[in-house]
Amino acid sequence: MNAGRVAAVSRNAAYAFSKPNHPSIRLLAGLGVEGDVHAGETIRHQFRMTYEPDLPNLRQVHLMHAELFEELALKGYEVRPGELGENITTRGVDLLALPTGTLLHLGADAVVEVTGLRNPCAKINDFRTGLLGEMFALDPHSDAFTFKSGVMGVVRRAGTVRPDDPIGVEWPPLPHRPLERV
Repeated sequence: MNAGRVAAVSRNAAYAFSKPNHPSIRLLAGLGVEGDVHAGETIRHQFRMTYEPDLPNLRQVHLMHAELFEELALKGYEVRPGELGENITTRGVDLLALPTGTLLHLGADAVVEVTGLRNPCAKINDFRTGLLGEMFALDPHSDAFTFKSGVMGVVRRAGTVRPDDPIGVEWPPLPHRPLERV
């Protein structure tokens, strides 16, 4: 069941593009990361709150794979954990290949249900010029674009998450639904 490890954990109490790393974060069931601006039962995304304030928050936790940072480094972009706004940076889990509804067991107690792909926004180019274009990949089988900027999830079971914690992957029952933007 253990598929990978937590590389870093991040949170920010204020709206900002990047999130500073911390020794640990606490996940709260049905809310998100304690002390993070995006925690809440309803949408906390700054732009979407203006027109969909009462919809459920399917973006309580943002997870991103550290392998993306290595790929970006080969193209001349230096990106460190938390700098693209993720709460949990992973290593050894192919987040983008997971189906909707996958449960990620983080550390001893926490469980996050994957709800969909993070939709990359123009602020990525404000962080590093040209980086937004690297957040998309063309699927050779369908000619459709996929997003590489991580996955979003909701907290199903509370717990503390720290760097080097194990990550277990529990696939949902068949039929699997592919990840879509949330």
